[in-house]
Amino acid sequence: MKINIITAFLLVAAAFLPAQAQNGQAVVVKQNGDKIYLDISSLSAKVKKGDSFKIITASEPLINPKTGKNLGEVYEYSAQGVITEVQPLYVIGEIQNAPKYQIGAAAVLEESVSKPAKKASSKKQEEESSREIITYQPLEQTIISLTEGNITAPHQIITLNDKGEITVYTPQEDTLNPVLTAALPAGLKPITLSAVDVKHTGKSQIFASFYNPTRQTLLTAVLEEQNGELKTTDTLNFFTKELGCTPDKILWGQVPFVLGDRPGNARKVLFSEGKFSLDKQDENTRRQWLNGIHFYPYDKDHQGLIYTTTGGTLKVQTGPERWAKSKSLFSSSPNRVKYKQDVVKFYPSLQVYQSNHMPVVVAVENTASIGLLADLFGQYKDGKMHFLNVEKGRLVSADTVELDGYVYDTACTQDHILTAEILEDGYSAVKAVSK
Repeated sequence: MKINIITAFLLVAAAFLPAQAQNGQAVVVKQNGDKIYLDISSLSAKVKKGDSFKIITASEPLINPKTGKNLGEVYEYSAQGVITEVQPLYVIGEIQNAPKYQIGAAAVLEESVSKPAKKASSKKQEEESSREIITYQPLEQTIISLTEGNITAPHQIITLNDKGEITVYTPQEDTLNPVLTAALPAGLKPITLSAVDVKHTGKSQIFASFYNPTRQTLLTAVLEEQNGELKTTDTLNFFTKELGCTPDKILWGQVPFVLGDRPGNARKVLFSEGKFSLDKQDENTRRQWLNGIHFYPYDKDHQGLIYTTTGGTLKVQTGPERWAKSKSLFSSSPNRVKYKQDVVKFYPSLQVYQSNHMPVVVAVENTASIGLLADLFGQYKDGKMHFLNVEKGRLVSADTVELDGYVYDTACTQDHILTAEILEDGYSAVKAVSK
């Protein structure tokens, strides 16, 4: 009996709707004649009026008849539609003489060809960033987090890849020479990496936070150099992230709420009498994960919060009840885990340092590839590193460094901002951008 490809595909799409949405797809949720309602809540890129879209009506694998190799999926599409209304979590589009489409079918969106004329830019805007950048030779792995620490020598770079492998490198000119390696147990989802000397031994301990899907818990593995090897010496039952720049960075911890994906307030990680623990005094994070926040003193007596909002903008506290906000979107982060039936988004880290007695905020903006097919080539295309200042109650970009790939995480050192770009081939290029 011949299987109806269209029916089979749409049934599968409906069954896996939540998982698909996590991958940044628009999904048909309602139809009223020619009007199609699309869920865009999982898309990182902005959808605008006038953008075009097509609904995927069928797919089948493309097989090389000689080798049997699967070359990917061949898709069939509806007629092209146009987005006519945009809401925060959904859009309405129209397809002329539209037939009935399956609820749960995926859609591909494209930016409109006709774009408004560009405003004349100043000479300063047109110039490339003059910051010094060290680009190390690409590494054959996908790095999701990195930092600097003293494991066997000062100023080593430590990385965590998407497979849970941790590597300590000694930089030499444009090359990273591996010194030590270790790996988290199989089946765990790595999230972020820190290296802080919490024990005050003169050497950094490595803190690798991960998600255990079997137990549905967020934990942190502690690794230390012992006899020329990198060994796990402890496991902490809370999430950790370093904030600050070497040598004054601090390791913070968060305990997730029991019945949801939101975290508790941040507390400093301490070590006493042979045990790690969290300080009793906490800092309000406004229910944001440590990856997407930072603290800084907005005056000599008060500490303020910088964080990535769920809407994608950055907010910086400038007084007891005063906040400055950015215009650009900074919530496009590839690192997600499913926790307690919710999808937890871990935004790329924010960094902050003082320059001429003024705070400079460093944030990454990833450019998403809209649509279902983007997942075949990488959900994100490239990124930018913005250096932002607070000016007249706004958080504005004073300098931008164009990146060759997208970014999961950043780190701050005494003189540089570290990042690892994910390139088209899945390799990573570590960069050190001067402050």
